[in-house]
Amino acid sequence: MQLTASPKFGFLIDMDGVLYRGTELIPGADRFIRELCKRDIPFRFLTNNSQRTRRDVVARLVRLGLEVEDRHVFTSAMATARFLAQQKPGGTAYVIGEGGLLTALHQHGYAVVDHAPDYVVVGEGRTFNLELVEAAVRMILGGAKLIATNMDPNCPTQNGLRPGCGAMVAMLETATGVKAFSVGKPSPVMMRAARKELGLTTDETCMIGDTMETDILGGAQLGFHTVLVLSGGTKAEDLPRYAYRPDVVVPSIAELADMMDVYAWCPPWRTASAKVCPASFVLGPTSFDDLPVAAMSSKE
Repeated sequence: MQLTASPKFGFLIDMDGVLYRGTELIPGADRFIRELCKRDIPFRFLTNNSQRTRRDVVARLVRLGLEVEDRHVFTSAMATARFLAQQKPGGTAYVIGEGGLLTALHQHGYAVVDHAPDYVVVGEGRTFNLELVEAAVRMILGGAKLIATNMDPNCPTQNGLRPGCGAMVAMLETATGVKAFSVGKPSPVMMRAARKELGLTTDETCMIGDTMETDILGGAQLGFHTVLVLSGGTKAEDLPRYAYRPDVVVPSIAELADMMDVYAWCPPWRTASAKVCPASFVLGPTSFDDLPVAAMSSKE
């Protein structure tokens, strides 16, 4: 069956577990991104990590061998700052976080203060301590609204895991009885904003990720097409316990590139619905309950 390329589609792409693991580029990631650039297929890298500016993120990706630009990166810090600027232009924030979040807030007209802020904004950071917590608790009980850049409970590092933004926010929620509003994945606030940056409709947008609870859940809730790669946080044996499913499941982004290459870089959901994918690719509509785990392994 011959498929022709869709005139317009694009990707939102998670990074850790999809493009790289730790300091190592996942094989095939450079080829996939190179093909997107060559074919003018729009894309954005989505990260819940609010520590770095988009320029910092680009510098890291370039060191790993990906030829990308600032415009290709969309962080939870950027999404948070844009959201707050829409809610209360020229507002103030007490920030628990690092440079990426502070820079984004300043760029959107926010002042960072330590007294009577409009918002307490929490992102990732390695400077979290009880002094910051106590100050934040007083401000929240005094009327400041609690905002989280994301609710990820932990963050992967070279040495394993460290507490993430969600773990820090949980302490503030418990102490104050106030629930945080989260902007990062799977929130539609961040994912819809990134889709609009691509200039695409919902049906033209595909989320590629390695985590069911954020990437795939967010995509499914917004009606995006979804591709799950098994090179990161989600394993094949995890899939049967979820009530929602991705459109396409592949061992890694390398196999996604292979699949799209075979069919003239058509959208992956079109090749899936036409049931013309090579046997090594797993399709979302398949019953994961009945599918042997071996079928999800990489090609030999």
